[in-house]
Amino acid sequence: MLTWLTNAWRVPELRRRVLFTALVLGVYRFGSWMPAPGINSAAIKNYFSNNGNTVLGLLNLFSGSALSRFSIFALGIMPYVTASIIFQLLAVVVPRLEQLQKEGEAGYARLTQYTRYAAVALAAAQAGAYGYIFDREASLKLDTGRFIVIVLTLTAGTALLMWLGEQITKRGVGNGVSILILASILAAAPTGVRAWLAGSAFELLFFPIAALLVLVSVVFVQDGQRKIPIQYARRVVGRRTIGGGSTYMPLRVNMAGVIPVIFAAALLALPPTLAGLVPSTAAFVNRYVQAGTTSYLLVEALLIVAFTFSYTRVQFDADDQADNLRKYGGYVPGIRPGPPTAGYFHRVVRRLTVPGGLFLAAVAVTPCLFIHHAGFSQATSRALGGTSVLIAVGVALDTVRQMESQMTLRAHEGFLKN
Repeated sequence: MLTWLTNAWRVPELRRRVLFTALVLGVYRFGSWMPAPGINSAAIKNYFSNNGNTVLGLLNLFSGSALSRFSIFALGIMPYVTASIIFQLLAVVVPRLEQLQKEGEAGYARLTQYTRYAAVALAAAQAGAYGYIFDREASLKLDTGRFIVIVLTLTAGTALLMWLGEQITKRGVGNGVSILILASILAAAPTGVRAWLAGSAFELLFFPIAALLVLVSVVFVQDGQRKIPIQYARRVVGRRTIGGGSTYMPLRVNMAGVIPVIFAAALLALPPTLAGLVPSTAAFVNRYVQAGTTSYLLVEALLIVAFTFSYTRVQFDADDQADNLRKYGGYVPGIRPGPPTAGYFHRVVRRLTVPGGLFLAAVAVTPCLFIHHAGFSQATSRALGGTSVLIAVGVALDTVRQMESQMTLRAHEGFLKN
């Protein structure tokens, strides 16, 4: 491991990317500690200490405790994630958006622009809802001018985080949005450790075992893959014979990664926002969409499974893969090229996605089960539980794979130069 890190640090471009990512994360954490103007931080912290076991507690985790401080980055990157969900779902029913998805880089850039506009609108609505909730519940005593300033500040903070995430993706390592969420989760880890040390003897003994089992299972499933054999036919061009040979197509058990969990959490954050804007719905939301209730866990599990299927479809288009394979003279042994190969890919992906989605759902709801049935503290299970471990391990593995690809590329360049 140390040798690999040393070799990675010796690559100039990779070193610049790592340092740039660290710099952006430093800016993010600094902004997470800067409170919005006109906020009574003590009142906000007191509210979260009494209402931590809610959806707002999960959002506070994804914001790196910035929401409990009501800092300029209190909303985190979740409005952008929510906007991405909305456009992903709309692309299925709106022909124009579906056409943009098929137009390559130009269409993707246009969709990204639409997503940014929607994220800013959602951030403004969410900031207004939080301001209303905290003004009513935490007695912030906000007047109109201060309320507008808070909404503008939090919305601008989300817009800045969107830009920082894009800069990490372009000039750093890993996916920018995922890296920001990973940093937020790691920032809450010390709180979880302190809560675990202050817990009961049963929690002190069995929580590390449960966390280790979750960690091992996450790594095992995230790295699990189905290898489909691919055979390429030989072609005669002039007097030369080109092509031929065999390889395999790796299909991961969980091709969607941690995105379905993040999407589900972002979608479940909408009801509290609605309750803040429409107080008459607060009773219904608190009864049925309260974190830890049976209905909440069931909806969360169903959303994770549904998003796993939808995002896997986006990541792997079986029809396009079969068509590209046919164009280059490849085929799966025993299966005819074209539509039969596409049908085979559909069946394989479906059989892989079912256990992958069920696994993600099981890991996500595990912390709440430990809280209600094993007596674990809410802070420990929230900061060090299944969802946190799943996102942290998934993002870390994807980032390491990207760094390894950069190192392999550099190694090949050095070999060619020699």
